[in-house]
Amino acid sequence: MFNIFKKKTAEDVTSSPEAAPVIADVVTTEAKIELTWGQRLKQGLAKTRQQLSGQLNSLFGGGKIDAETYEELETILITSDIGVAATQKLLDNLKKRVKRENLEDTTALKSALKTELLAILRPLEVPLQTNNHKPFVIMLAGVNGAGKTTTIGKLVKLFQSQGNSVLIAAGDTFRAAAREQLQVWGERNNVHVIASEGGDPAAVIFDAVNSAIAKKIDIVIADTAGRLPTQNNLMDEIKKVQRVIDKAYPGAPHEILLVIDANTGQNAVSQVKAFDDALGVTGLVLSKLDGTAKGGVIAAIAEARPIPIRFIGIGEAIDDLRPFSAQDFVDAMFD
Repeated sequence: MFNIFKKKTAEDVTSSPEAAPVIADVVTTEAKIELTWGQRLKQGLAKTRQQLSGQLNSLFGGGKIDAETYEELETILITSDIGVAATQKLLDNLKKRVKRENLEDTTALKSALKTELLAILRPLEVPLQTNNHKPFVIMLAGVNGAGKTTTIGKLVKLFQSQGNSVLIAAGDTFRAAAREQLQVWGERNNVHVIASEGGDPAAVIFDAVNSAIAKKIDIVIADTAGRLPTQNNLMDEIKKVQRVIDKAYPGAPHEILLVIDANTGQNAVSQVKAFDDALGVTGLVLSKLDGTAKGGVIAAIAEARPIPIRFIGIGEAIDDLRPFSAQDFVDAMFD
């Protein structure tokens, strides 16, 4: 009878056909829990890594470094959505490093390429500081389907984990589902959502900022309707929202986050330029990296418009949005 509470061994468990599926699920869940962020990022960037490293491994397999090596490398980088300008910069710096360090064999190029790519991305690694204003007002922008609503839910959880109180302004009054989704996020995280059915988005956000000031809320996250940069009337409207926020709280918004869907590839660069020209974007969120082979666009953005990448998203889980780390990102892009 003393063996009733004896812990079963793995062999005991797997010998039971009925228990095996359940235990397999438990083991899988535990494995997921034990993964570090770096490992999860590597999983999330699997498609990007296969696109890039799969070709690089054959190129860097050995042999003399010559003009043909650089031509092939140029093709690989451009087709990996790194972009023409960033590719040219990488090649120029790589050639200088090869000459400076007397590199002769292509096997040495992989490490050199990682170092040069890291040098391009490192300036974008600027963490968001939210403690210099109270409330700290964040306005989100982006095209339809970029992932703004989901990003807001994840940001709420992240900020709460840092001990901050948060209020959401449902400024996307054109899409009813956006308001409802934010209200679900609000209920889930016990966060108040200021919303209005079909009202003026600027008025909704104005009320939210004033409410946050009165209640001494730490952070306000203001959603805005998705829009294409070519929709001049909608771009004018978001500029109005920006001005109204400043009237409610001079100097705000303190952060203008542009959410970019990584699946858009080189089109992401155009979006960054257009929204930055209109609003003065202060930070980027690169979402949906787990579903694309175009993660290399981050280098194209860095070269075209080096705005800090505050966060990257690699999945649907609540904690799949994290601050950007250039080193972790580059490590995850290569085998």
